[in-house]
Amino acid sequence: MVGDLASRGEPEPSEDVPAELWDHLEDFWEALGLPERPLWGLDGNEHRTTAEKLRLAALPIGVVVAAAGFIGFFVWLGAWLNDHWGIYSVLPQAGVMLLVAYGAAAEQRRKWEERRSQGLRVTLVQLDAVGHREFESVVRDLMRRDGFKAERVGGGGDDACDVRGVDPDGRIWVVQCKHRRDGWEGKATGVDVLQQVKGTAEPVHGAQVAVVVTNGRFSKPAVAWGERHGIRLVDRHAIQRWADERRPLWEVLGNVRRPRRLPSRRRRPRRTGNVLQGMTGPLRRGRGRGRTTRPRDTGRA
Repeated sequence: MVGDLASRGEPEPSEDVPAELWDHLEDFWEALGLPERPLWGLDGNEHRTTAEKLRLAALPIGVVVAAAGFIGFFVWLGAWLNDHWGIYSVLPQAGVMLLVAYGAAAEQRRKWEERRSQGLRVTLVQLDAVGHREFESVVRDLMRRDGFKAERVGGGGDDACDVRGVDPDGRIWVVQCKHRRDGWEGKATGVDVLQQVKGTAEPVHGAQVAVVVTNGRFSKPAVAWGERHGIRLVDRHAIQRWADERRPLWEVLGNVRRPRRLPSRRRRPRRTGNVLQGMTGPLRRGRGRGRTTRPRDTGRA
């Protein structure tokens, strides 16, 4: 191949690099299906410097070194296992232990999800009937049902945070609540509310997730603004899935990772206290949707 190039008047390899090296590299380059004459000239008359040739040769050389290292590692591993043959009796036991641990963790999560799905359930009719403060407390209790450690902080000077929650992974959630007594027909929540949340969520509250919850609707500009700036929105349709269908909040939002950890005993979903007793209609609690009871006064807000 080099002879053909030389016969066409192309320059010979640089004297400071062995010609045999270039021959082997060009053969290897061709075997990889890469463009021809990568090491000699840009066209039929232009000569590459030694530095350019070395730079072009880095890819095939790197592939060879990586392949040799990969093979060498497995050769070393085989020799090491041969010298430490007792490891073969430990590996199956370690694999079984990992499977048992994984199965136990999965079963623990399944049981917790089952308890969570049997927790607090609130219908849209009940949400429409409460006042704004009670709505904030319902949102707090729904977050507790989902394993959050949540507290209501709404009021004057709340810095656009009505409910502050910490999920089992330690992420801080800031929730701004907007109750509409007329539901979907009421006033749409606009961009100004989202801007207030964006301005205080991280700088003031140190939040990783900012959410605006309403039993009504959001204006189209607010929906677009929230998508651009990372503000999660829960409108009437979403809050129905969250409160009435007992879906977890992160699943309703759809773009938030589920917590990897399970909540501790202190963070388990709690029963709802006096906050929900003023609602119209019964709350459905218990193991089946057909079982209906009134909320019990536990003395906790």
